[in-house]
This record gives sequence, structure tokens and C-alpha cells, in this order.
Amino acid sequence: MFNRTQISIPTLVRVKNGAIDRVGIYMRRHAFMEVVLLFSDDLHESLLGRLEEGFRREGISILQRLPVKNASFEQAREIFPALPARTKAVIGFGGGKALDVAKYVSFLTRQPYIAVPTSLSNDGFCSPQSSLTLEGRRKSLPSTMPFGVVIDTGVCLEAPEILWLSGIGDLVSKITAVHDWKQAFEAKGTLVDDFAALLSDATVFQFIARPERTLEGVRLLGTALMLNGVAMEVCGSSRPASGSEHLISHALDSINDKPKLHGLQVGAATYLVSQLQKQNTDLIARLFDITGFWRAIEAQPFSRSRWIQALQMAPTIKQDFYTVLSSRDCVPEAEKILNTDPRLAKCFEA
Repeated sequence: MFNRTQISIPTLVRVKNGAIDRVGIYMRRHAFMEVVLLFSDDLHESLLGRLEEGFRREGISILQRLPVKNASFEQAREIFPALPARTKAVIGFGGGKALDVAKYVSFLTRQPYIAVPTSLSNDGFCSPQSSLTLEGRRKSLPSTMPFGVVIDTGVCLEAPEILWLSGIGDLVSKITAVHDWKQAFEAKGTLVDDFAALLSDATVFQFIARPERTLEGVRLLGTALMLNGVAMEVCGSSRPASGSEHLISHALDSINDKPKLHGLQVGAATYLVSQLQKQNTDLIARLFDITGFWRAIEAQPFSRSRWIQALQMAPTIKQDFYTVLSSRDCVPEAEKILNTDPRLAKCFEA
């Protein structure tokens, strides 16, 4: 008898220029006529105006309109009990903070969640977790997959370039993550979901074929990041999207008072880890050269000493999470790479 896996994946998917003007149409088609809107508190008024005008045209009632200042469990807990009973959907609009809070609120209330990101800095807009702080510490909390994902490629193209580069860094990390997953099978018998691994791999190479900052490039990046989230839902694990490079980033988050963008941290860590894994380094280097990823980090270099500290800490973050960092003491090797690799040398300061 076959093992059957039940998963939740987005029903509504739009990745196109001008999509935020049509969110009202999409809501009406699915009978979401009364919604709660959670948006980034620093969102440009013109974008908010376009979304709300589309709602007005279609007769969609916004029952609550709430700005999100920080991605915290505490803020989600405040919003959750006050949600009107007749709410048909929760919409997250803006950056990652608003999307994570909206996603978690919809999870608590069991209402459909619609993700409308205005930038593509990581795959969190379509993942089965919410990245929230709890008493000041960053946590990944079980959450809901979006019912809908609406990516306006024109809006995301206008977002700051640093967010685009962060998205590329997070996407490329799937290369080392999948390899770590397969290493975990060889070393510990950790089961690999072949379809999830294939889906995650395929999304990366789809983008690498055309890594340009254009409407088409944004469409490819947005679609790839969305499918990474689906890959995690397919196997019920972060394994297809998160490996040793994410452990390094998590360690950096705990060490630094003001961590850098998640995608910049995991992107640089991916390049380093690829050398520890002894594969895909040239592929990753070329992509980062073409897109200008290195220049973004050189403008605000990492601390070498804190990265060494993070490398020491990383294997202890998830004790049962086997990666290349578990296979041997990688710190001396990694430290040598940080000091001698011509690309990384420019990205670190003492």
C-alpha cells in the first residue's frame, strides 16, 4: 500500500506585473469579501493606496487595517484575539515582518492567508514557518502555508537592490542544503524526500539560467523562492531549503545585536560551505559575480572573528541535524578559506 502525503500548497498564484492592482479581483473570485489587512508600517503609501483601491472597486471590505512594526510573537498575540469573527481571509502586504505576523495570525485563527510581498529577500513568504521573535529571541514557529501568493514583479523590481541580492543568496543556499541532506542519509540514514529535493534543486537552476534584474528575472526568482517553500511543505521539513549555511546564519543572528539580511548571510555561508563540501563553488561564484552579490557585502563587510565564533557554534544549534559541519572539525579549514579566498577576503574585516 502506498504512503500518501497530504500537503497544503497555494491555490491562488499570480506572478505578474501590476498584480497588486488586481488583488481585489482575486479576493472576489474566491469569495473573500471581508478581509483583515496587515501591512509593513514603513510601506510606501502609494502601494497601499493601489491595493486598497483595487479592493474598493471589487466591493471588498477591509475589517481591520493594521500596521506591523516588528516580527514578534507578542504582536501576533495582540492581533489574534481581536480579529473579527466574520473575517474571510488575512492578507499580509509588504516585507517579511508583516508577512510573518500575518501568516502566524492566520494560523492561529485558521483563516486563509494571502501573501503579497513587495520584495523578494528570502523564501519566507511561502513557507510553513513564521520567523518571529519571542522575548527578543528569533524563533521559527510552525505556521500555515499561504492559500494565495501574489507577486507583483514590477513592485518587486523597484525594491532596493540589496533585497534582490538577499533573495538570490537565500535561493542559492538550497544547493548546499540539499547536498547536506543527502550527506545526512549516507552518514545517519536520514530519509530524503526525493521529490522535495528535486523541486528545491530545480528552482535554483531555473533562476541561474537567467539571473537578470528585469521583470522576467524577478518572475523567475519569485517563482523559485515560492517553490522552495512548497518543497519544505512536501516533506514536512526545512531540509530542502536549509543546511549548514543556515546553521551559520542562525549562529550569527544570536551573536550579533544587529544581524545583516538573512539572504546575505546565508549566501556568503553557502559559498564557504560549498568549498567544505568540495562541489558547486565555481557555479555559485559565477552567479554572485554576475549579480553583484559580492559588492553588496564588500560595502558593509562581515566581522571575521564573529564568523569564526558562528562556525564553532553552528553544529550545536540543531543536535540531530547532520551537515558537513558534523562530519569533521571544519573550523580550521573554514578559517583558512576566509583568509585566502580572493572573493571572501574582500567581504570580511577583523
